[in-house]
Amino acid sequence: MLLSVVIPAHNESDNLPQLLQEIQVALSSVDAFEVVVVDDGSSDNTQSVLNDIQADFPQLRIVKHGSSCGQSTALMTGVDAAGGEIIATLDGDGQNDPADIPGMVALLLKSRETDEVRMIAGVRAKRKDSRWRLISSRIANGVRSRILQDGTPDSGCGIKVFLKQAFAIMPRFNHMHRFLPALVVRGGGKVISYPVNHRVRTHGKSHYDTLRRLMVGIVDIMGVAWLLRRNKLAIVERLDAVYDERTNLDSIRFDRSTPVHGPVRRAVA
Repeated sequence: MLLSVVIPAHNESDNLPQLLQEIQVALSSVDAFEVVVVDDGSSDNTQSVLNDIQADFPQLRIVKHGSSCGQSTALMTGVDAAGGEIIATLDGDGQNDPADIPGMVALLLKSRETDEVRMIAGVRAKRKDSRWRLISSRIANGVRSRILQDGTPDSGCGIKVFLKQAFAIMPRFNHMHRFLPALVVRGGGKVISYPVNHRVRTHGKSHYDTLRRLMVGIVDIMGVAWLLRRNKLAIVERLDAVYDERTNLDSIRFDRSTPVHGPVRRAVA
């Protein structure tokens, strides 16, 4: 089973070399994995740095946006490009620890045996952020959890492991990456929170303005709450086999040397 690590990155040229090296070490015992880095229209030398790393890192795949589209869109692009059944996400700033990925993958696979678990969501037990950011994040998580009832204490944590199929059925919108656990629950899946390591950003600065994020977040929460209220999960009790016209035609046999019909062409809308 292929594991795909997806990393949205914007102007993270100083953080990516160390992060990618740590991923190689963390996943050295994994049989098959790939790393998909989405360069979200960076204006620094992120692209050239990735090109240099790729020469010695065959599992690295590079996707580039022509202009910056934001973290959620970069995440969508990366997951769509990924070939794995299981997706692990990391922020490009290096604050997430790749060493947490194997344990999260193992928990997902084990939980899938007995329950409908589709995501393992990281929880930053000891965050290495400024006091103001810690306070604002605690308030935001409290409001979100109360309104959405997603049972996840740290929805904004960048490190998550989930089934690609679970992401494929989610509604897509800007800033959706902050609400992935709630969207998994909306799709009928379960989420398990997992304590993860969190580190200080060593290069660059955060791309998020706290006040702007707060104002946009209020609108987003209301939108996701509407999606949850309008959702209806069907319990499928019967699903007949798909009727395949080609199989039916192939089962017909004629006692003659030449076919009755030539090739049939069908238009597909």
